[in-house]
Amino acid sequence: MSTKPTATLGEVEATVDAAQGSLAQFVYAQLRQEIRSRRLASGERLREADIAERLAVSRTPVREALKRLEAEGLVRFAPPRGFVVVQLSSKQVMELYAMRKVLVGAAARFAAEQASPIEIQSMRQMLSQMERVKTPEDVAMLNRRLHEIIVAAAHNEYLYKASNVLGDALALLGTTTYSMPGRIKSGLKENKEIVACIERHDGDAAEKAAQAHVAAATDLRLQMLFGGDDAGGVGV
Repeated sequence: MSTKPTATLGEVEATVDAAQGSLAQFVYAQLRQEIRSRRLASGERLREADIAERLAVSRTPVREALKRLEAEGLVRFAPPRGFVVVQLSSKQVMELYAMRKVLVGAAARFAAEQASPIEIQSMRQMLSQMERVKTPEDVAMLNRRLHEIIVAAAHNEYLYKASNVLGDALALLGTTTYSMPGRIKSGLKENKEIVACIERHDGDAAEKAAQAHVAAATDLRLQMLFGGDDAGGVGV
């Protein structure tokens, strides 16, 4: 009669470590998505015990996930409150928009050179959805999806990774610029121009249209940060 070999202490520890790692990845992905979707707002406190209870895990994977998010700049440790979702300074916001202009422009240029007919069709479908929604939050969500499609159509691994980091940081901004009067209409027009340039495979025009889109958003973000009277004196 054969007997099943008993697992060694090292094998047991390895199994436990793997399980904890999987749970930490799960918690990390969940919290990152909640920050991206703004369910967790900038400045909000993140209590380990509350997160562990809500996600039905122990505090160990929560702690590991929070440390990873801290390394990525999405949360920070702020004694005595503990971990909180990062709040960007005005300087960081402007640096973020400057980088966004570069990356969005590059993505549009590369997409104009590389996009397949199916990818362009996906962009067109996203524009159609944007025409039907009414709330700033829904438009902002579809705007993000459209530009994710454009980044994917650029077929550049390094641009894709950089854009993911930028997308995480943009989620920390809070209220969308699509909440500003007239922005839904103007933003849709700008996005249509970007997609039209990509469809024509005109890289120069696509890059310029994408950068103009971000420049318009930057102007609105300045108004949201400093108010209409002060925004005019701030450089973009």
